[in-house]
Amino acid sequence: MASSLTREQYVYMAKLAEQAERYEEMVEYMEKLVTGSTPAAELNVEERNLLSVAYKNVIGSLRAAWRIVSSIEQKEEGRKNEEHVALVKEYRSKVESELSSVCAGILKLLDSHLVPSALSGESKVFYLKMKGDYHRYMAEFKVGDERKTAAEDTMLAYKAAQDIALVDLAPTHPIRLGLALNFSVFYYEILNSSEKACSMAKQAFEEAIAELDTLGEDSYKDSTLIMQLLRDNLTLWTSDMQEQIDEA
Repeated sequence: MASSLTREQYVYMAKLAEQAERYEEMVEYMEKLVTGSTPAAELNVEERNLLSVAYKNVIGSLRAAWRIVSSIEQKEEGRKNEEHVALVKEYRSKVESELSSVCAGILKLLDSHLVPSALSGESKVFYLKMKGDYHRYMAEFKVGDERKTAAEDTMLAYKAAQDIALVDLAPTHPIRLGLALNFSVFYYEILNSSEKACSMAKQAFEEAIAELDTLGEDSYKDSTLIMQLLRDNLTLWTSDMQEQIDEA
């Protein structure tokens, strides 16, 4: 295949790779589109979503693999099986280096091309949220100073996205809601700040409910789905907090 395709051809090939569930290749096509088109021109909504889906699938399978391997490692440690523990640790570090590589790839693209090319408030929030997401994925498996740095970078990106979202996007906008969802998960899972996570999710949910009648038909499904996820997390987190109080 020709090494350089047109923008439309890259979109077509990315969709083809998505249909074939070949997400690493989908990432490659979208990376080439991005480096060839931006920062001179902003990605359109379809291109932006294809890029997000490509990376989300690649990172999603790696994060799932890491969780499974980490769980097996804990079980082997419990059994005091040193030989198996050593093998699992080595395998986990292999998965972690792949995770680091994928995160580094998208973060570089965001900093060099995507964030600088973003013109609208919506696309700025989209890319800054994405930046926060991939720093958060790093914080999930890093330890010590590296984890601390990843958490700080996550906070900076989410905060920058939030500052723009609160001004430019309606409370019912799916990107603003998605940011609140992920930012609250960051507080809960990475910073262990249950109360802050709950208050952020609750506020986003209530502000969206108050303006539900302004929801356009095009984003109704996306927005209500994220609102449901916010509510599910709130239910789970508040019951967890209650259990901790009861145990104390």
